[in-house]
Amino acid sequence: MDKIKKPFDGQVILPAIRSMKDFDKMLKFPVRYGVFLDMHISMLPSVFDYARKHDRCMFLHIDLIQGLASDEFGSEYICQKIKPYGAMSTKSTVIKKVRQLGGVATQRTFIIDSNAMERSIQLIKKTDPNYVEVLPGVVPKVITRIAKETGKPVIAGGLIESIHEVEQAIDAGASCVTTSDVALWKHFLT
Repeated sequence: MDKIKKPFDGQVILPAIRSMKDFDKMLKFPVRYGVFLDMHISMLPSVFDYARKHDRCMFLHIDLIQGLASDEFGSEYICQKIKPYGAMSTKSTVIKKVRQLGGVATQRTFIIDSNAMERSIQLIKKTDPNYVEVLPGVVPKVITRIAKETGKPVIAGGLIESIHEVEQAIDAGASCVTTSDVALWKHFLT
């Protein structure tokens, strides 16, 4: 729990990494935290070793790992063998297993209407993640409500394409914004 008292050391952007080329771009910025997306399971040991050599604390989006079932057994393997800084998932079983194993868990939730909002709030209260990633992250009132009703730090993600949208998300209460847009990294991380 000590890891998450001050989310991401005030880092506004959490770079979303889809390739090693993206990760090498991230290394040019003075940031510690990021998220690995869309990776093959065989790449994980070397990718995380490389990240640790560069003193980067990386989350892993478990649902997007090719060759791995995104269930409690897959998440147990990831936590015990790969040992990422944190794990992200839309699945409650994954979040519960990561938390049970002492990991930093981020519950991803897609808010498409009022019903999804209510279900997501109940799920967040039930799974008790460390963080919540709200998608799409371009709806400030959703960020505000999720943060208020769950008491969890909120990460805004998805469809954020401008400086103004990042600022709106932060003003609405998001701890940070996930994005793969290098132009936004440049603006907020340098």
